[in-house]
Amino acid sequence: MHIAPHDNKNKAIVDANNPTVPLNYFNIVRLKAGEAFEYQVPGYETCIVPATGTVDVSVEGVSFAALGNRGSDVWDGEPEGVYAPVGAKVTIVATKDTETFVAGAKYDKVLDPFDVRVAELDKVQYGSDDTKTHRKIKHILGQKQHGKVGRLLVSELYTVGQGGWSGFPAHKHDTDRTDENGNIIETRHDETYNFRFRPNHGAGVQILQREEGKPGDAYQLMDRSTICIDNGYHPCAVMPGYEMYYFTILGGLSQRSLVQFFQPTHAYQVETIPGIKDMVAKFK
Repeated sequence: MHIAPHDNKNKAIVDANNPTVPLNYFNIVRLKAGEAFEYQVPGYETCIVPATGTVDVSVEGVSFAALGNRGSDVWDGEPEGVYAPVGAKVTIVATKDTETFVAGAKYDKVLDPFDVRVAELDKVQYGSDDTKTHRKIKHILGQKQHGKVGRLLVSELYTVGQGGWSGFPAHKHDTDRTDENGNIIETRHDETYNFRFRPNHGAGVQILQREEGKPGDAYQLMDRSTICIDNGYHPCAVMPGYEMYYFTILGGLSQRSLVQFFQPTHAYQVETIPGIKDMVAKFK
C-alpha cells in the first residue's frame, strides 16, 4: 500500500490495527519550538525519533532531555530515539522546530523506557557502487537493544552515492515457517517505510511482487511517501542523480529477530554483494 505525501496534522498515518500492516504503527508529529504533543497507543510499544530538530520526551514521568541533533533534514546529523513501553503516556515537547517520527509494533508486555543516543547506534554499511547496492543502515532499535524491546525494530536506511537499489536481492518476510529440520527460514514481520530524497524533488520506485514468476506492482515514490508491506518480495530503487533515505519500522508476529527469505530467482546474488550477510545478521 502506498500512502501519498500529505499533511497528517499529527494524526497517525498508520494507526493501530491497520488492515494492511496490523503489527505496525506510524505517526509524524510536527511541532514548533515550545509546542507539545501527547499520545498513547494501547497494545503497541513505540519509539520516538526526531527526523529534524530537538525534543524533550516524558514517558510516564520518566524524562529524556534534548533528543535529536539534526538540522533541516535527515542527512544533517545522526538519529536518536526513545523507547516507550506498550500503552505508555508519552509527552513530546519541541525545544527546536521538529518533525518527529513515532514508530510502533504490536506487543503484549510492558517493559522499561530507555533512550538511544548517537554512541549507541548500531551501524552497518554494505553493497558496492559496482553492484548498484551501496547502502548505510543506522539501527536505532537494533541488535544492541534486543533484550530491552519486545517486537519492534527501527532503522534508518541511506543509499550511498546517487542512484541504485535497496532491498536487493529481493526478499520477503510475511510468513512464520520452518524447514523440515525445524530451522526458521522466514518470519512474519509487517514493515512500514517513510521515504525522503535529496534533492527533495527526487523520486524512486517500490516494487511489490506477491508471487514468484508472476508480475507484481510498482509504486512511484516521492519525498515523504509512506509504503506499507504486508507480503511479497519488495526491492526499491532511486533515480540516478538523487539520494534516497527511508525510515523503517518492522514489527514481528512471534519474535523480534527478522529472518528474510530471499527470492529463489535472485538468491544467488547474496554472494555477489559485499557485506550483505552482516547486514542480514543485524536485524535482530
